[in-house]
Amino acid sequence: MIKTFNLDNKVILISGGYGFLGHAITLSLCHHGAKVYVLGRSEEKFKNTFAAKDSIVNSNINFLKCDISTTESIKQAFQTIDDKEGKIDVLINNAFYSRGQSPEQMSDDDWSYGIDGSLNSVFRGIREIIPYFKKNGSGKILNVSSMYGVVAPQFEVYDEYPEFLNPPHYGAAKAGVIQITKYYASYLGKYNINVNTITPGPFPSDKVKENKGFIKALAEKTCLGRVGLPEDLAGCFVFLASNAADYITGQNFVIDGGWTAK
Repeated sequence: MIKTFNLDNKVILISGGYGFLGHAITLSLCHHGAKVYVLGRSEEKFKNTFAAKDSIVNSNINFLKCDISTTESIKQAFQTIDDKEGKIDVLINNAFYSRGQSPEQMSDDDWSYGIDGSLNSVFRGIREIIPYFKKNGSGKILNVSSMYGVVAPQFEVYDEYPEFLNPPHYGAAKAGVIQITKYYASYLGKYNINVNTITPGPFPSDKVKENKGFIKALAEKTCLGRVGLPEDLAGCFVFLASNAADYITGQNFVIDGGWTAK
């Protein structure tokens, strides 16, 4: 039987699913038949994001309060969903939190907070989902990294736009996400659990896009000559969550318009 991208009957958890990129990912997963639980801190933001225009798939989009900074909150969320659905098929570790920006003046506390929000939180999610996937005899974990976990920033892009400078702990943590993906892909393969990374390139938010000069500078660094749109990223999540990707694990899928190829 040919395996397709159909996600019918799959229960998928995504942290930060009401964010700029998370919204598009969640809608695409639902469009292909999945039942999606958006894990986040704010039900109000969830409701504001998934407005009436998304009503076609809203019946398959659910909110569950979860704070990825605490193990107990993650444990409770996973248990609640498993009790209700009887299984969890896919976990997408998408959310992060951070503070601090300066490569020279960043405090120890800001560094630790950023590492916790972009790397330790991913570890917590992976660790807590393992028992459920072992019980099921299968599962897929999709971690979200960044092109700055693969390459260093090209600082000339930011010379005229210092407010957008990528901070040092972000790239360090996102590089760690790629490595922890490989680690757990190797460790969990014998349990039929797939672990992969999706690495976005330049996907500026609508607010950032208001700065036309900065967007032009980003676009010029790609092979395709443009920045990414949320829908450019969503398809990779659908593919890796589907049965079509059952033999793919430990890989890093870079969706960056060719930024890291130049």
